[in-house]
Amino acid sequence: METVNERRARAMDHITVVGGGFAGLTAAISAAESGARVTVFEAHHTFGGRARTSEGPYRANEGPHVFYHRGPHWAWLRQRDLLGPMARVPALEGARLRFHRDGALRKAPPFGLLKASRSRAERAPVDLDFHTWATERHGHDAAVAAARYAAVALFHHDPGSLSAAFVQERLRRAATIPPEAHVAVGGWSQVIDRMLGRAWNLGVRIETVARVDTLPEDGPVIVATSLDSARRLLGDDSLRWDSGRTALLDLALTTRKGDPFVICDLDAPGWLERFTAADPSLAPAGEQLLQGQFPVGPGESSAVGIARAEALLDLGFPDWRERAVWRRQSLAAGRTGAVDRPGTTWRDRPRIDRGDGVFLVGDQVAAPGVLSEVSFNSAIEAASLAMRRVDSVRLRHSA
Repeated sequence: METVNERRARAMDHITVVGGGFAGLTAAISAAESGARVTVFEAHHTFGGRARTSEGPYRANEGPHVFYHRGPHWAWLRQRDLLGPMARVPALEGARLRFHRDGALRKAPPFGLLKASRSRAERAPVDLDFHTWATERHGHDAAVAAARYAAVALFHHDPGSLSAAFVQERLRRAATIPPEAHVAVGGWSQVIDRMLGRAWNLGVRIETVARVDTLPEDGPVIVATSLDSARRLLGDDSLRWDSGRTALLDLALTTRKGDPFVICDLDAPGWLERFTAADPSLAPAGEQLLQGQFPVGPGESSAVGIARAEALLDLGFPDWRERAVWRRQSLAAGRTGAVDRPGTTWRDRPRIDRGDGVFLVGDQVAAPGVLSEVSFNSAIEAASLAMRRVDSVRLRHSA
């Protein structure tokens, strides 16, 4: 018969993951591969978090989502045959890429933007804002254009006010030629489904519509929720970090030859991309899917961003209203990734190890990377720390 100590050791051999998004599934898979028993609790009917893709004929992600192929999760997913087919997004100087400058659409970016994007990120200072630093190096106009272009990887209304090192890293990654950014064919949910299958095959217990209001007492817990949700669950008011506020627009149009691939707004931060140009499967035949992000300030409503989106559509897709067959819009607030102010880096964000076997993951915690890379890196670190705790329990009870 199993003793009390043996039952206790078996309980401590179990890892709980709260949240079934990209970070939660990454942590669950990593821990299960290391031999842990894992249970994932997801509050919704479906997994994926912000990596969900809409159902039906229009396969829109929850805002524009890309993978950078030099990022850490690319190799990890590919090694496990979880990445799937990818489509490359256009280059900064690619065909049918348009730049909104001085109220007009132009084919070429400002030369200063190209020059600024080549600066090495590690040479940019942490304690100086990007606008000041880039102006000193490249001039005012180039600094403004570079900051607004970088907004595609920032979801922030004023990128120039952020840490120069933080913005420059994202500018270089977004402007790499050939492009580093890729989109998952069929939407991010295809990747999530493959990850879910991997977790299932590893024996991970999957619980949906299972909201966790209190932390389990046995075994390590990995909290893979938004920072707001983690703050409530852990009762820790210090779990705060700046994020952007962005109006998101999804629009399906009937197909017309010659439509632009991307419109990058350099008069104000914004980005509009025709995703079906890279992946036609996202919309029915004869139709195309556009997705846009238009950051808004703290005191602005989503209507401000949507109005800017429609102004760009009027320039690049003059008859878009007559061609529109589907539309969806929303405001992403507090869920668009961390932004680092001057004087701060990712190391200053809420730490992963919260003590007492509780670990925090997500895109606003203390881990490096761009966009989803932060969630991935924090998930791998949290799984490793949780396994160390499991292994220490195993050693104590085997001695």
